[in-house]
Amino acid sequence: MSVKPVKAISIIGLMPELDSVVKLCGDSCSFQPDDAMLFYSDTKNFVPLNEKNPYTQPIQQLKDACELAGFELGYADTVRDDLTESDVLDYVKTFVDKTEDMISRKVLIEQEIDECRRSIEQVEHFKGCDIDFSEIAGCRYITPNFGRLPKESYEKLSEYSSNQYAIFFPFTNDDTHYWGAYFTIPEQKDEIDRLFSSLFFERLEVPPIAGKPDDYLRSLQSKQSELQEKLRDAQSVNSSFWEKEKNICQECYTKLEELDSYNEIKRFAYRYHKSFILTGWIPAEKEKELTGKLSNIKSVEYSVTDPKDVRGAKPPVIMKNPPFIRRYEFYVKMYGLPCHNEVDPTTFVAFTYTLFFGIMFGDVGQGFIVALVGALMYKFKKMEIGRILVPCGIMGMIFGFLYGSVFGFEDLLTPVHQAIFGTEGKLIEVMKPDSINLIIYGSVAIGIVTIAVAMIVNIVSSLKRRDYESAFFGANGISGFVFYISLVAGLVCQMLFGIEVMNIAYILCLIVLPLILMFLREPLGKLCSKKKNWQPHSWGEYCTQSFFELFEMCLSYVTNTMSFLRVGAYILVHAGMMLVVFTLAEMVGGVVGYTLILIIGNGIVMALEALLVAIQVLRLDYYEIFSRFYIGEGRPFTPVAAKRTK
Repeated sequence: MSVKPVKAISIIGLMPELDSVVKLCGDSCSFQPDDAMLFYSDTKNFVPLNEKNPYTQPIQQLKDACELAGFELGYADTVRDDLTESDVLDYVKTFVDKTEDMISRKVLIEQEIDECRRSIEQVEHFKGCDIDFSEIAGCRYITPNFGRLPKESYEKLSEYSSNQYAIFFPFTNDDTHYWGAYFTIPEQKDEIDRLFSSLFFERLEVPPIAGKPDDYLRSLQSKQSELQEKLRDAQSVNSSFWEKEKNICQECYTKLEELDSYNEIKRFAYRYHKSFILTGWIPAEKEKELTGKLSNIKSVEYSVTDPKDVRGAKPPVIMKNPPFIRRYEFYVKMYGLPCHNEVDPTTFVAFTYTLFFGIMFGDVGQGFIVALVGALMYKFKKMEIGRILVPCGIMGMIFGFLYGSVFGFEDLLTPVHQAIFGTEGKLIEVMKPDSINLIIYGSVAIGIVTIAVAMIVNIVSSLKRRDYESAFFGANGISGFVFYISLVAGLVCQMLFGIEVMNIAYILCLIVLPLILMFLREPLGKLCSKKKNWQPHSWGEYCTQSFFELFEMCLSYVTNTMSFLRVGAYILVHAGMMLVVFTLAEMVGGVVGYTLILIIGNGIVMALEALLVAIQVLRLDYYEIFSRFYIGEGRPFTPVAAKRTK
């Protein structure tokens, strides 16, 4: 439950050496630059470099060109050492120009194909028409209007029989429209156009047809085939071009990204007279490696300090957890990364989340399905939640074995329990009154232990942060821990075991005194930190505020503890839901109906309960546990790295 230590590093050298230092830091893949203004108190002579990044535009141009051309651009495994910056920029310009030229030719062909396709679609409506359209186009006093007319409108044309020009000549038709033409003369054009417009005639932009439609259609189809052949040739040229240029292109792209990463570091540097100042963070384990290389650069000096000695700076965080625990960092990061000087709660989350999920979702068969689904989610979709569901499902199988539940069948494991545990029936009969009481008391006990452990973690974390007020006098510090444990132990001893422990001395020393210390936590905390102004501005105002805060603290102890009753409640909910499923299956009857209801019921219960349990356990971690010791205001360690590999 910790984070990897980091060190603050400050590098100073002459301006000509800046590029060498930047390259070294980028190649190390372990340097996160930060604002030098946060590291120094006197910064009046610091001047930002404000240099424009010369690689942003070439990188974007290269990406855009490859995307438009359909080239899969990636990083090269290796980059030649003799590949210079000027070579890369020249190549990128040439490559982009050639690619854009090929794209333009391909786009023109595609536009011609699209235009040809639209013409074919239009001309097909006049297929079978034995009329030479060239003769119609040559008429001086008659204007043809081609389009389509709804069938209902075509039937209404009979109402206009008195107008000799209100005639529509259909060529083809479908279920809703007739395609054809009507003809107008100059004297009647406006009137006839208005008439057909009122009949919802839709004019089509018919291409100039030379000759009969069938002949023209064949010529269009032939042209379309030729254009498609040209398109295939253009695509073949593009593919050949990419096969030839792929390796060098990816090398140049990798080199550009590398140079861009160097420039990302450089923009954090400041000019100080003839020197530069570059500051940042490195993992403590990388200190010797990086400083050893810096020592080889002339005129460069550096200093490495502990984060606590850097005022105003916020060190980044590197989480350090073993592989099994690491998967639960997903939940911790959702809440917020730990600060560099506080405890990493990932191990706590891994233990509590898996344990509570298993207790609340206790079923051998359903637990196996949840673990299997989680494994498939991570394998095929790389979903982090899938990795978490695997141990949760396994824990559900373990507790399902203890409850004797397999897909809701409560008697399958009874002989196994009798043989292993020597019991008359199952080890735990969930729905029996005695077991229900045990589950309720056990849930409260789990809550008490969890809260107590969270308080201990808070004490350690507060001492690590040198927050003595929280460590000694806070509601989750030593005073709160003594008060909570003493009160719980006293009540349990007297109410359950009949042991009289809550005498005057016990109450005064272990209950009243911690309450007084919590009441005075703010001034006492300042005294422990050796602050001069430890007294509040107004004791009356302070006492009033502290009284209500203390009352809220005491109330929160009760509500937080009772919140863990949900752990036991979901054990009973699971058994109750499966009881309903079996009741419905028996009501349906028949082998097929009974089996079908059991399968569907198990599926619904698994999906619903897995979702609810996952949310409720996360709620316990976030609100009942994290709220006691975790701040979660850290920022991730994101070193600038030269991208030399895929």
